[in-house]
Amino acid sequence: MTLEIIPSGQACGAEIRGVDLTAPLDAETIADIRAAWLDYQVLSFPDQEMSDADLERFTLYFGPFGDDPFIAPIPGHEHIIAVQRAADETAPIFAESWHTDWSFQPEPPSGTCLFGITIPPQGGDTLFANQYLALEQMPADLREKLEGQKAIHSAKNAYAPGGMYGDSDKANGRSMTIIASPEAEAVHLHDIIRVHPETGRESIFGTAGYITGFDGMTPEDGWELLTELYRWQTRPEFQYRQSWQENMLVMWDNRCLLHMATGGYPGHDRLLHRTTIGAA
Repeated sequence: MTLEIIPSGQACGAEIRGVDLTAPLDAETIADIRAAWLDYQVLSFPDQEMSDADLERFTLYFGPFGDDPFIAPIPGHEHIIAVQRAADETAPIFAESWHTDWSFQPEPPSGTCLFGITIPPQGGDTLFANQYLALEQMPADLREKLEGQKAIHSAKNAYAPGGMYGDSDKANGRSMTIIASPEAEAVHLHDIIRVHPETGRESIFGTAGYITGFDGMTPEDGWELLTELYRWQTRPEFQYRQSWQENMLVMWDNRCLLHMATGGYPGHDRLLHRTTIGAA
């Protein structure tokens, strides 16, 4: 099977055609997809009428299932979560801020797969920011400040009872089943500049939100550096915009990207099913 790879022409991303993800894939095709994934960081596969079982099978080609804390799985599929929003929902858009999925875990996941089921006629794009490029083009003085630093990652600002999706969010009528927990207060340290385990390329890992500071820095100094980094790593020239279609699968590499959801579809339902590719 020969893949057709159509680069986005943006900072990352490519569309993949010529493969049927509703059927088991042979080893050569899986290797070709992995190679494209590592080259382009974000891959979209349009026109794939995948079942939940197909989504699970595809995910396991690229690593074990990752752990998805704080969000309940869908019935009958413990490794799939529903990213959904009702047409009349007024809660803040889920994940409408730059982040790397579950970077607060001791071994953060390699990637994410997201499958479009109900897609509004407009809005709802996903933005990505290439952290290889952000590091390669970073001013020397900022890079010098980051060299050797370990970032403090935590889910507390999002999923602790006092966080964005905590107790105060319950009154918003959110359709997603988010389970806030004191466990979100845990912290883990990760190098802010990391070597990708498969490509050998250096990239920035994480951003403000799940990063709450830097090890050994005062909160004030850490926040100042984190703010400076955020302004740089999310610049438009590092970004790729993914538009959605029904029956489209998108997979991305959490080890070298940031991403964020966008709104713009009031009055329309939206539903996608998501799996996490765990660390190999």
